[in-house]
Amino acid sequence: MDTESQARLLMKILIGVAWLDGEIQPQERQYLSKVAQTHHIDRHIEIEPLLTGTSKVTAAECEQLIQDYLGSKSIYDDDFLIEAISGLIYSDGDVAVAEATLLTRIQSEPALAQPSRQSLMTRIRQLYQNWLQNT
Repeated sequence: MDTESQARLLMKILIGVAWLDGEIQPQERQYLSKVAQTHHIDRHIEIEPLLTGTSKVTAAECEQLIQDYLGSKSIYDDDFLIEAISGLIYSDGDVAVAEATLLTRIQSEPALAQPSRQSLMTRIRQLYQNWLQNT
């Protein structure tokens, strides 16, 4: 998968996570815009309607996109994805139940979970705490 395709897939995942609680919070929208601009895809025909809210990604689509993004890798092997999701989730200062539920479900998927590794939520908390200490 080329870099732009991977960036678009990542954006769709993040937008799906942002929609999990039923709406995209202003802080989440700001985070998403920053990520899209960083990857130069904010004006892409696939991404722009998702960023503006004229289209959205469902929870089921989000989970499928995560699996597509990871391929045969474990969620634990992709720090970039974990950091991107945790950055979005914590951008509004509140972890919605739907967001936590998705992360728990991702963690429990046999193809994605590795029992010998730290829990996904623990890693996300650690990344967030590190981020707070460095800002």
